[in-house]
Amino acid sequence: MKKAIIILIVALNMTATIFGQTKAQKEATLKAQIIALDRSGWEAWKNKDVSWFKNNTTPEFMTSTGGGLSSKAEVIKSTPTECQVKSYVLDDFRFFVLNETAVLLTYTVRQDAVCDGKKIPAEVRASVTYVKRGGKWLEAFYMDATIDQ
Repeated sequence: MKKAIIILIVALNMTATIFGQTKAQKEATLKAQIIALDRSGWEAWKNKDVSWFKNNTTPEFMTSTGGGLSSKAEVIKSTPTECQVKSYVLDDFRFFVLNETAVLLTYTVRQDAVCDGKKIPAEVRASVTYVKRGGKWLEAFYMDATIDQ
């Protein structure tokens, strides 16, 4: 009887460990997917590719930066003309699963860009919320804050 109980306890512990690894692996895969999606958004901004914003943001997408709030329509309208992006580097990613259909990604950005004739802050901390709609992850909200140096 003691052996059976010990075997049962070991089996239950192993099952919990296996399911825990599966959840961690799923989260790591999702994190990599969201980071890749976000990086492609930065490339689109640099290359003035409005199609990314049309296809990968929610209809009610908003962005909040030092320049103020912008809607999806405003971002699409301004992307081809507003900024000249020389370079950017994304680093120090942090990823949070809020629920099955919402995640938060934060990271630092070092950037060399001029928008509307003004140099934008060289380093910011960005926070991006993605939501899953129709089986696809879409950017719902982007916000950044200048990092004092």
